[in-house]
Amino acid sequence: MGSGQKYRELFLSTFRLSACTFGGGFVIIPLMRKRFVEELGWIEEDEMLDLTAIAQSSPGAIAVNASILVGYHVAGVPGAMITVLGTVLPPLMIISVISLFYQAFRDNAIVNMAMSGMLCGVAAVICDVVINMAKAVLKKKRILPVLVMIGSFVSVHFFSVNIIVIILVCGAIGAADTWYRGKAAKEGDQP
Repeated sequence: MGSGQKYRELFLSTFRLSACTFGGGFVIIPLMRKRFVEELGWIEEDEMLDLTAIAQSSPGAIAVNASILVGYHVAGVPGAMITVLGTVLPPLMIISVISLFYQAFRDNAIVNMAMSGMLCGVAAVICDVVINMAKAVLKKKRILPVLVMIGSFVSVHFFSVNIIVIILVCGAIGAADTWYRGKAAKEGDQP
């Protein structure tokens, strides 16, 4: 596939995903996974999991962060710029149109019911993301990621720990684990 065709596919894929996704970044992540991992095969499953984690822990909108990372991974800086454009154009156009007719949309009972119905779909997609990401973590058959996942959930849900603290602690645990496994691998290679 030529670079021009790859850029076009990146733009059209992110544009379509962004135009048809309601509910934010957590909803677009499984659609990006399906498109770029399963359909196009441009990204490995583990890489997509890592890109998702980075997108969620970076400041800014998750959908934009994820598109930047996917675009950069696939086609470098031009790919990142193209995917950002493809991701932000649909919401920008939709919000521009809605702002023209805001008063009519705000008071319309049908629009309010449609938005309420979309919330149910968004909740289902977010549950699907959590289940698929948990499966990917559990497939590795390592206990530390499972403990970190459970500990993070318990800390946020039951003890209302600030998410920034969770991100920093998980980052420190991940760095320590990577360092320890790298050190153990080097010692295992030595005679």
